Order: sequence, then structure tokens, then C-alpha cells
Amino acid sequence: MDILTQLNRAMAYIEEHIAEDMALADISGVTAYSPYHFGRLFYYIADMPLPEYLRRRKLSLAAMALQHGSIKVIDLAVMYGYDSADSFTRAFVKQHGVTPSAARQPGVHLTIFPPLTFQITIKGVQAMNWRIEAKEAFAVFGIERTIKNVLNPDETGELTEFWNEAHANGSCKRLIAQGGRSDLMGFGGYVDEQANECPYMICLVADPGCDTSGFQTASVPAAPWAVFRSGEFDEKDYVRSRELRVLFRRAYTEWFSSSGCDRFPGPDLEVYGRTDDGKFYEEAWIPVVKAS
Repeated sequence: MDILTQLNRAMAYIEEHIAEDMALADISGVTAYSPYHFGRLFYYIADMPLPEYLRRRKLSLAAMALQHGSIKVIDLAVMYGYDSADSFTRAFVKQHGVTPSAARQPGVHLTIFPPLTFQITIKGVQAMNWRIEAKEAFAVFGIERTIKNVLNPDETGELTEFWNEAHANGSCKRLIAQGGRSDLMGFGGYVDEQANECPYMICLVADPGCDTSGFQTASVPAAPWAVFRSGEFDEKDYVRSRELRVLFRRAYTEWFSSSGCDRFPGPDLEVYGRTDDGKFYEEAWIPVVKAS
């Protein structure tokens, strides 16, 4: 089943269960993806975290209920998972610019977000630098941290904080010294995840004979990988992971639709590399399989 079909199946599930307390695992369960990888996939394609989409849809439906019925505000708050009428009202005002009571008035302007549907779009104006690379299983070693907010780690700053700490305390420097290479990687979702958290590792490939002492290790399964590479940047112009977001988004929204490939279940890889002349680049590695 291709990516768009699975995403649309998940969107249909959300609409059917929108008034229930849905967990990420419930939504990803109608796809072939783990909770972690579904959350990332949605974020890159929809350009918003899944919790934000759910919040927008619930507040849109709440607004329409207020316009066309006499339901109490507290009943709407409970229906859509808010602890109190006050917390519901704050969220409502943030989206719509008016209180729930004012939303009942004729002619009031409300901000309604319809259900998402995903379809193929033809773009291709900007060339993509990509390759297919088949690799046997390999080991990585590095520094591991549990990411508490799988659905939106960028908003909470967990990943940025982790990378900044690893550079500041010398962990990245020590990792590079032991690994004998400088192409650091980000690697997440490589073990069974809990409800809303997963491990994430800043790591290097563990070449034969490499000293991995003092670091965590993990295995990357054998797979053909679609590898998407950014341009190259001087240090003064480089912002870590900025290009990766673009690479993953374009891969999922443009490349897969015409590639003859589907995404293979398994972890993505983020590569942060430097060229021989000191320029920075990033690569998004996505496991793929020939479309059936």
C-alpha cells in the first residue's frame, strides 16, 4: 500500500474517531508504520505536527456545533478532550479569535480547517539530488536520549537541546575521535516505542575495529536506501537540520509518487556531513522497497 493511501486511511480514521481520546498508536495502527515513523511522515508531508492538526479539526467541529446547535460549551469541552471550559475557551479564542459564546452569533468570522486529504502533486521545478544505495546491515554507536514528545520534538526543542548539549560537553568531539570520521548521524525509532516517546541517537557508523567503548550501540537493518542530499554551505550560513526538513518533505511529496518505490518499514537516517574543503551538507536516508 503506497504512502498516500495509508495517510488517507489514517485521516479517515481520525474523522471517524475525532471525539474520542485517540493515541498515536491508534492512528498509526491503520497504516504499516510505527507510531514514531507515522508521526514523522505526517509532519513532513502536512507541514504541521499531528497534535496541531487534531486540535485544529476539533476546534473547527466545535465551532460548527456552536453555530448550528444549542450544545453547552462545557459539553463541547469534554467531548473534545479539554479539562475545563476555561482551557477550551482559551484554545478556541486562539484559533477563531472569538469566544465560544460569540461564535453563536450570526455573521461571526470563524477559522475552519477541513479534513486533510493527500494526493499526488506534480512539481519538479527544482531538481533533486538523490541516489539509491543498497547497504547490508551495519552497526552505529553514539549518545542516546529518550525523546518524550515523538509527535513534535521540534516545537519542544528536545532534539535541538540534545544536539547542543552533545556539542557543548564534548560528546560529539569524543565520538568523532573514536570513530575516525566526522559524518555524524541522527537515528531514531530503532527499537519498539512506547506510547509517545522513543530513543534517538547521535551516532557514527561503527567501522570494523572501531572503539565503541563508552557509547551506546544499535543495529541498522539491511535495506536499499533512497538518499537525498542538500547543497553545500559555509559554516556561517549553516543551520543544523534546516535542510533535512526540506529533503524529507520533498522526498515524501514529490519523489515517491513517481519513483516506483514505497517506503520500507524501518528507521530513517539523518546525516550531517562535511566535505573535504570544510563545507556542510545534510542527507536524508529513507529505506525503500519496489512498489508492488
